[in-house]
Amino acid sequence: MYSETFRRLNVLVLHGPSLNLLGKREPLVYGSVTLDSINYLLTEEAKILGCSLECMQSNHEGVLVDAIHDSLDKYQGIIINAGAYTHTSIAIRDALSAVRIPTIEVHMSNIYKREDFRHHSCIAAVVIGQISGFGAQSYKLGLYALVDILRNGN
Repeated sequence: MYSETFRRLNVLVLHGPSLNLLGKREPLVYGSVTLDSINYLLTEEAKILGCSLECMQSNHEGVLVDAIHDSLDKYQGIIINAGAYTHTSIAIRDALSAVRIPTIEVHMSNIYKREDFRHHSCIAAVVIGQISGFGAQSYKLGLYALVDILRNGN
């Protein structure tokens, strides 16, 4: 259980394009879990860890960039599944680099076992690390890793 000796952390979770279709979209790749259930799982885990958590999804690159910019002085960490923008968006990469907020990149599928174009992440160079291939648990693992790094510097 969360110890009160730790400071309360605020974490932003960003979901990119087409993740609003989870549960319907390519169930052989993403399973039957919905975005609402992932957000619920993360919110419950955040409570255990003593964190505040805000989740946001957008299919629009500029909205995600604005959310990253707006996170300054509001969040201590970001978890991002940029969806297809992972492989194409210099704008999201530059936004993450500009705010310098510790960020974990997550993917439900193992992007390295999929199409070749998914093997490259534009944002990997500006995030702490990447977790992929564990379905909805990728988000949970990302949250635990981020909180550990923010609190313990590991």
